[in-house]
Amino acid sequence: MALSHSIPASGGEGAAARQPSRAATGGTILLLRPAYGESVALDPFERLLWWLFAGSTGAPTRAVVLRAVKEEPRNAQQLSRALGLDYTTVRHHLRVLADNRIVVTEGETYGKLYFVSDAMEAHWSALEAILEKSGARRKG
Repeated sequence: MALSHSIPASGGEGAAARQPSRAATGGTILLLRPAYGESVALDPFERLLWWLFAGSTGAPTRAVVLRAVKEEPRNAQQLSRALGLDYTTVRHHLRVLADNRIVVTEGETYGKLYFVSDAMEAHWSALEAILEKSGARRKG
């Protein structure tokens, strides 16, 4: 799967000349599907999902934590016990997810509950597709 890049879509030869520039696509990255010759635009939130759940070392664990939060809102200690993961590992992934608006919290600092954000809910099918393509689905 190739990502388009900032090559102007003017008069040159070859495939590079047929790809629109990022400026022409409003800054959206296009994923090309060579088998069909069509492109799929990714919005900024989907690009973030690719980075968080396919482009980093902690992606599989982060996916497990997020699925557990979606299944049932819980605090970090409850997630740690339910998933059999170290508490500090869970806290790290929750912090990354919260910093990137994937989860939101409710309650006081200690024992606060984590919930899937509205933006993440709206992009859940995109996340599932990313996990399927990246192989991160296997861990969960």
